[in-house]
Amino acid sequence: MILNEWKEFSTDAESYTQERFEQQVGDAFEAMCFEENQDTPNYIWTKHYVVVIKPNTRIFKDISFVKVPRNPSVMQ
Repeated sequence: MILNEWKEFSTDAESYTQERFEQQVGDAFEAMCFEENQDTPNYIWTKHYVVVIKPNTRIFKDISFVKVPRNPSVMQ
C-alpha cells in the first residue's frame, strides 16, 4: 500500500516521525510503501531519493536507510 501521508513507525531502537526521518536523510518526504502486515515501510520516496528500508536484526529489531537517487543524472 502506498501512502502519500506520513505514517509513524518504530523499531526496538527508535521511533520515526516525519521530522526525524527528514532530518536523518536530509530530504523532504513524499510517499511511503508498506507491504501487508508489516510494521515498517519497504520504501520511502523523498523529493530527490528513493529510500530503501533494510531490516537489521541482531539482539533487537532495527533498520537502516539506503538512499538511491531518483534521477540517475545526479550521480555523474
